[in-house]
This record gives sequence, structure tokens and C-alpha cells, in this order.
Amino acid sequence: MMLHQRTLLAWIMVISSLLLSSPGLAAAPCPTLDASDPAARNNINHYLCYYAAALNSPAHTADSPEALPATLAWQPARGLDLVFSQTSAVYWITLSIRNTGDEPHQWFLELHYPLLDDVRFWQRHNQLSTEKPLLTGDQRPFASRAIDYRYFLLPVTLDPGETLDIYLRVHSSGALNVPLSLYTASEIITDSNQLTLIHGLFYGALTILAVFNLLLFASSHTRYYFYNAFYIASMGLFLFIMGGFANQYFWPENTTLAYYSIPVTLMVCALAMTLFGWSFLEVARGTLAEKALQSLVTIIVGFLVLTFLIPYNKSILMNTALTLIVIATLQIIAFVRWRQGYLPAIWYLSAWGVMVTGAMVYALAAFGYLGDYQAREVMMQAVVGTQVILLNYALVQRWRLLNQKLFDVEHEARTGLELKVNERTAQLRHAMKELEQANRQLAALSLNDALTGLFNRRHMDNQLSQRCREASRSGAPLTLALLDADHFKRINDTWGHDFGDQCLRQIADTLRTQLKRPRDAAFRFGGEEFALILPDTDTQGALTVCQAILQATRQTPVATPDHKYVAPTLSAGIAQLRRNEDAQALFNRADAALYDAKHSGRDQVMIWRDGDKALTRKPEA
Repeated sequence: MMLHQRTLLAWIMVISSLLLSSPGLAAAPCPTLDASDPAARNNINHYLCYYAAALNSPAHTADSPEALPATLAWQPARGLDLVFSQTSAVYWITLSIRNTGDEPHQWFLELHYPLLDDVRFWQRHNQLSTEKPLLTGDQRPFASRAIDYRYFLLPVTLDPGETLDIYLRVHSSGALNVPLSLYTASEIITDSNQLTLIHGLFYGALTILAVFNLLLFASSHTRYYFYNAFYIASMGLFLFIMGGFANQYFWPENTTLAYYSIPVTLMVCALAMTLFGWSFLEVARGTLAEKALQSLVTIIVGFLVLTFLIPYNKSILMNTALTLIVIATLQIIAFVRWRQGYLPAIWYLSAWGVMVTGAMVYALAAFGYLGDYQAREVMMQAVVGTQVILLNYALVQRWRLLNQKLFDVEHEARTGLELKVNERTAQLRHAMKELEQANRQLAALSLNDALTGLFNRRHMDNQLSQRCREASRSGAPLTLALLDADHFKRINDTWGHDFGDQCLRQIADTLRTQLKRPRDAAFRFGGEEFALILPDTDTQGALTVCQAILQATRQTPVATPDHKYVAPTLSAGIAQLRRNEDAQALFNRADAALYDAKHSGRDQVMIWRDGDKALTRKPEA
């Protein structure tokens, strides 16, 4: 009996000496984690102890583990997530880890919840401070973190057999999520790479959809495309901030923006939801729904201003509640519009039904009522992605509905018109036929030269621009040839304009005869000036065509009024379309080649190549 009493007394003395030797580092009732054991690392919550320090208590004001009271009642986590709702308390967390391996090793303690105002880490080796405390959090510049990462990382290095005590002091104006993990370097890189892929796909898809809707708005001037892009962008920015990316990339040194960013973007999201729903659901003027939406917009703007005037813990609650009211109101209006026969509203309801479920779960996790925030973050991205897809599908359905209405109106109008036409008299039908014939003649006159029957200058300008664009897109060659009758003024002066017109018609016939392919086109664009547009033809092919035309013209004499025969001749200039060249530049180069052909003796073809004019003489007859 005495032996047992002495043993009990000895244990009491040992425990008392440990408690009194270092008041602020009293042993916590949690086992030591074997950092070399992956299973132990995966169950880190079984090795954590925490203490909630109420406002104005000694532990609340303590600025180091040594300043903690000796009688601190540490609570074991017992495998549960350290998730606490919005509170003014300071939470202290402790973890003891040991390297049972044979070599020194480094691990990383990760706190993967980025929205904490004040996070402090201490490392104690055998109750002695060997590392400077790491003081970080949203209310400090991003550079205060040990590693440039959106989550909080603490490098931990242990020699073989060494034990380390880690203390965390966490305080925030919002909810407190303290999800901790202990990783090796390879594990954290693998985890980071997987999350980077997920986030990249998610934010990339949102960006593409937002830009696509902006382009639709720019082309159609339909407001709901703009509001949809506004909503996608604002929701993407909100999740980007909640994920800690904005603090890392957008404002790493601006703690003020980090403080206001979440409640402000939450109100921007609510405003975007309201405007998009108002536009998409086609809420009629003067209705109760319109008045409700107008009131919501006014309240949202007021809350947005109020965000800068009240504390964060109040503004985030108020803004979240208002956002949920906005979602509920839009759901009710969408349901009413669906009952009124507006079919796209069913897809709008489906999209927001998914969103409501995900938003409630995400809000509960963000406010500290659910654990595993990282999984909730990925889930929310999946929810938002599904919602955005459904909303865009709803836009497609709305477009199809409008298109069907237009088709029905057009069909009714066409049917009515046909009935009226069938009732008209024979005289009216005859008049319509005459009008149609006149229109065809007018169209032909607007495209064709009256003298030669070739296409005219207006049609040439249109065709040349179109062919240039086609060739630029496809990379196929395009050649322009300009031809001019030699000494045509002398012909007119000698035999008169009637004979000159006869020569022009003869030249036009020769051009039509020599052009074999359907896409080749001949034009008369001046008095005695002609042009050939030759798609899919390089300069060598154009040279062959032009030489054949010159030879055929030379070998086809025309009878003069005084019973003589005159064989007109032509000069030609050729240019092939260059890369990024427009129609006017191509025409100018061909015209310059024609000018050189004229001034080099006429009755020949000149090709413009690479900035130089290369003369090709006429073939021997």
C-alpha cells in the first residue's frame, strides 16, 4: 500500500513540476504525431488540441505561447474538423510531431482556408524557441507568408528522433475554419497541381463564356447577354477571392482591398443576378415583379455603400442574407413566368435550383457550420459551372423560342400574302410579271456594260474585294490582269466611234471565248480598258491567258467602213495578290504593269513580280 502511495505521489510531483516549469507551455492532452507515418499524417485531427480564448481573457491577449496561462484547458479535437462559426474569440491550436525516421526530413503544415485575418505560427524544440514566429493573415501583406501560396504553409524540418511542438494563434472577423494537413514536399506539389488543373479549367471556362456573351451582346445589342457576362464575371471573381487567389495575384500588398473584397463582390453578384433575371425573364412593366426587382436593386446599392461603413462581421452577414433573398425572389418570379407560359423560365428555375443547394452548403462551410472547406470549394465550382451551363442553355432555348415566333409570323404573313395573290386579277399578275422582268433588266444593267455585255466597273470593284478576301483566307493564288486597246483614240478619230464600238465588242467576244473556267470573270471598267479576275491562278497561268487573248485579238481583223481590215492590239499588265494586300493595292500594281507595257512598245504583257516589272514580249505570230 505504501509503495502505491509513493508511486502516486511521485507522479503527482513530476506532473506538477512539468506544469510549473514553463507556465505557457503546459502539456496538451494530445498524442505526438509520427510525421514519418502517412496514416498518422492523414489523421492529423486526432493529434490536435485547441483552446477558445474569450474576449479580454488572458489567453486572448497573449501574444506568444509563453504568455498563455499555466492552467489553460486544452481540448482535444478527437478527429473532428476545427470549424468554428463567427466569433470574437482567439483560437489557440497546438500540435506535437516527431521524426521517427533515420534521416532529417522536411514537412509542410498547411492551413488550407485562405480567409483568416490573423494567423501566427510558433515552433518549439524541447520547449525552446528556435525559429522566429511566422506572423501572417489577410490583414498583413501577402509577402508575410513563408511560401508564395494562396493557403498558409509552415515549413517544418526535423532531425532523426527530434520532437517539435507547433502552436497556432488564429483570429478573424469572419468564421474560423482551421483545416490543417501535414504534407511532404512531393505530396503538396501533387495536391497543388491537381487543384491548379481544376481551377484552371473552371476559371478558363467562365472567362470564355463571359467573353462569348459579350461578343453576342456586341453583335446583337441584346441586354441579357451583357448581364449574363456580368454575372459570370462577378461570380467568378467572388470565387476567385474566396479561394485566396485575389490576395495572391490581384492585391497582395493591399490589406484594405482584402478586407472589403468579399462583401463588395457579394453585392456585385447580387446586382448581376437581379439584372440578368429581370432581363431574361422579360418582366412586364408596371407589374409587382418589376416593382420588387426595382426595390432589390435599390437595396443592393444601399448595402454596397453600407459595406464600407460597418464592420466586416456585420456586413458579410447582411450581404449574404440579402443575396439569399435575391435568389429566392428571382425563383418566385421565374416560377410565376413559367406558369404564365414563358417556357425558358423552366431552365432558369433548374439553374437556380442547383445554385441554391450549392450556395447553402458553401455558405454553411464559409460561416463555420460545415467542415472540409476545400471540398466545398470544389463542389461550389462544380455547382456554378453547372448553373452557368444551364443558364446559357436557357439563353439558347429563349433564342429558339424567339426564332420560332418569328418563323410563325413569317409563315402567317406568307400564307396571307399567297391567299391575297391568288385572289388578284389576271391584270395584276401580268403587272407583277412585268415588274419582275423590269427588275431583272435593272439588275442586269446595274452589273453589265451596255455596249459589250461584260461586267461593269461597279461589279468589278465588288468582285475584286470579295475575291481578295477569299484568297487571303484560303491562301490560294489570285491574279488580276488589266488590258487596254492600243491606239484606240486613233481608231476612233480615223473611222469614227461606231467602228470603235465594233472593235470593243469584238475584243469583248475574244475575252469571253478565251476564259474557260466558270469562276474567271471579264470586265469593261473604262472606255477601252478591260480587266480579268482569275481566282486560283498564279502569274504564269495569267500570262498564258493574256498571251492567248493578245494573239487572238491580233489575228481577228475587223472590217472598216472603207472596206479595209484592221486588227486591234492589246497591252496587258498582270499582278498577283500578295499577303495582307487589299484590292486597291493589287489594282494599282496591275495598272502600273499595264502602264509599263504601254510605254515599252504596246501589244505585250507585263508582269509585276516582287516589286519589279518583268517584261514578257508578245509571242511570234
